[in-house]
Amino acid sequence: MVLFLAGQFLLAGCGQAPEVERSLEPVAIEAGDECHVCGMLITRFPGPKGEAFVRHRETPLKFCSTRDLFVWLRQPESAAIVEAVFVHDMTSAPWDSPVRKHLIPAETAWYVVGGDQSGAMGPTLASFAWREAAEVYTDTHGGQVMAYEEIDLSVLEALNKLDHKDHHH
Repeated sequence: MVLFLAGQFLLAGCGQAPEVERSLEPVAIEAGDECHVCGMLITRFPGPKGEAFVRHRETPLKFCSTRDLFVWLRQPESAAIVEAVFVHDMTSAPWDSPVRKHLIPAETAWYVVGGDQSGAMGPTLASFAWREAAEVYTDTHGGQVMAYEEIDLSVLEALNKLDHKDHHH
């Protein structure tokens, strides 16, 4: 009887059966967490950060900047496995240390590309829950407001070119 149950369980794993339900709620970025793209310690750097839940992985991948997050997201193999993505809402978060309560769904956020505030790797995408907040940010910091789906690899490459000359990793 036990063997029969084990067999049933294995079969379920191969089909389209849902995996163990897990929460796709944003989690805190902890002091020791490293960026999935560049390996840097995330909390040592300012600016909005991100995290992504992917299939077959309990905990989210974490990113030191929204820029690194989008570079990863826009790879075809990443797009195929991603289940939920979160970024910081910089409306209410302190630029130097946004925390878990500021994380919002990335798909509905608005982004300022090319503003003058740096993230972990230099120029980053300032993320906001509301378009109005993003526009207010550009009044002070410059840049262009963009929606999630508008941020493709060409936008990210342009951001790389903006990299401040005096910025050191």
